[in-house]
Order: sequence, then structure tokens, then C-alpha cells
Amino acid sequence: MGRFVKRLFTRDEVKDDTRPRPPSEAGAPSADADGRVTEAGEARGVLARLTERLARTRDGLVGKVEALFGRRPVLDEEFFEELEAILLQADVGVKATERLLRGLEAGAAEVRQGGGEKDLMKHLKEEVLDVLGPREPLAKAPSGTTVVMVVGVNGTGKTTTVGKLGHRFRAEGAKVILGASDTFRAAAIEQLEIWGERAGADVIRHEEGGDPGAVAYDACQAAKARRADYVILDTAGRLHTRMNLMEELKKVRRVVEREIPGAPHEVLLVLDATSGQNAIAQARTFKDAVDVTGIALTKLDGTAKGGVVLAIREELGIPVKLVGIGEGVEDLRDFDPVEFADALFARRVLN
Repeated sequence: MGRFVKRLFTRDEVKDDTRPRPPSEAGAPSADADGRVTEAGEARGVLARLTERLARTRDGLVGKVEALFGRRPVLDEEFFEELEAILLQADVGVKATERLLRGLEAGAAEVRQGGGEKDLMKHLKEEVLDVLGPREPLAKAPSGTTVVMVVGVNGTGKTTTVGKLGHRFRAEGAKVILGASDTFRAAAIEQLEIWGERAGADVIRHEEGGDPGAVAYDACQAAKARRADYVILDTAGRLHTRMNLMEELKKVRRVVEREIPGAPHEVLLVLDATSGQNAIAQARTFKDAVDVTGIALTKLDGTAKGGVVLAIREELGIPVKLVGIGEGVEDLRDFDPVEFADALFARRVLN
């Protein structure tokens, strides 16, 4: 990598403004003559909403690449050196940046021949999709209860993610049990109970300071007795550097494995998109401890550094399965790489 790497990864990070933004009516799905939302209209509404919420990342990444091409329309060494800096500043990460640069350099001759910004951005979009890989939906048990174990550090939106996911499953007609295994914070238990009431999901809880493994055990027993479709466990937030707490997390997993064959079917790590490269360090430690199977990336609408999606996939091989793009229940969405790329390059690349 170029000379920018050391400077970019040692400077102090400036926190992005993550204040909620008012929803736009531009993302509303269209309806047919009878007032019913059409499938095509719903798809357009989703894309419009995602496009709006990715504005900061789009400006911080794609917009800067466009500006660079305007200043340096020749794809020479200086162009790629500046492009490297743009990608790293957007938290694309070292390995993903290297991969994108290799792909663009390989297609440079075609871009030079076409001679247009559209050709460059089309190639960049194709390389981004190549890094992201195919869509990987949430895992589901072939039969019986599906157990989703949710982990992460405090402040990432972990309990809210559990609640929104439970709300979504209930809206699909599933029977859901929420397990309040974050026994260190009374507020987390209370918050989860509010989500349970809102969604119509049962909540299994113990008193503050109780054994998280015991909560997991009771949640699994309740799921078997009540024939629940899903158990979603909210575990205690912890610093990924606290090994004793990580050991406790392993214990919760062992309890679930023992009580329900094949469980946990999904281990979701909730990461805050605004935390940048620190999210990579968190993911690496949690992956080693509890075999993380997917990422729920929150606050993606509040950062210009949404390139961390690429960094996670390339450096850790863990798929991003859910993204949070706002405060509403509907703003926790399945991550679709094609949808993400379309929103990121909106109005810049003709499909």
C-alpha cells in the first residue's frame, strides 16, 4: 500500500454526527389503482430510502472518486495513489482497498478507451460487488426452533436490534421468545420487555446480576414447551478485550448448543458503522470466541465511512446480513449487496 496508510490509521478519529434525520417521503412505495402497494413500487421505495440514508457514505466515497477523476482524467500512478487515500478514508480497509485497486488497474485500458467518468464508475461498482459477494440471508433451522444469539459491545444498538428482529419475525407470523441474557444492566432487561410487549413476543428474564447462562437455558426450555419458532438472545455488552467476559459468552453458547440441537443457528455480531476500523478489531475477537456467522451493522445512515461493509467482508470473511439505516422498526433491513451498490452509486451508473 501507499504512503497514506500509516497516517490514516494513526490519526485521531472524528466522530460522525449520528443524530436521527427526518424520514423522506421520497422513499414511499407506489400503489396500484386500488391503493395496494405493488411489488415493483415497494422495491423502488426500498431503494429510494436506502439511497437517501447512504448519502453521507456516497458523498464521502463515490463523490470523491468523481471529483478525483475530474481533476485527473488520466488513470496514471498519481490517480491510483489518490484513489487509495479516498478508499482508506472511507474505511474500506487495507485488504479491500488493495483488491479494488487491482481490479480497477486491470480495467484501466477499457476506461481509457471509453474516456468517460461513467466507465470508471461502472468498473468501480462491479469491483465493489465482487468484494461483497452474494447475498446471505439469516440462517433458519430446518425444523423446530431457530436460535439467534446476538453479541457485541455496549452502545452498538444490540438490544434495539434484538427487539426489531423480534418485531419483524412476529409480523411474519412467527412465535418468538426473547431472552434477556444481558443481566448486567437492568435497563437492557426493561428495554427488551418493552420490545416484547410491542411485538407480542414472550420475554424470559431473571433479576439483574443473575446468571446469563441460566436465562439462555430457561429461554430454550420455554421455546421447546411453547413450540416457539424463534429464540433471540440478547447477551451482555462487553469490551472485546475483556477475556473473562468473553469466556462467559462462550458459556452461554454451550448452554444453547446442549439444549437445542444445531443451535445457535445464527450468531449475530452487532457493530456500529461509525466506529470504523475499531469494528474490525471487535469482529475479529468475537469471531474467535463464539464463531460469529453474520454481522448486523447499525447506524449506517450516520456515517461517511460506510466502506467498512467492504472491510468486514474482505478482511474477516463474515457476511453482513442486516443493516440499520434509521431509527424506525422498518429501518433494520436484510443486507442485499446489489441493493447496497445501487444505492451507493445512485444516479451515477446506468444499470
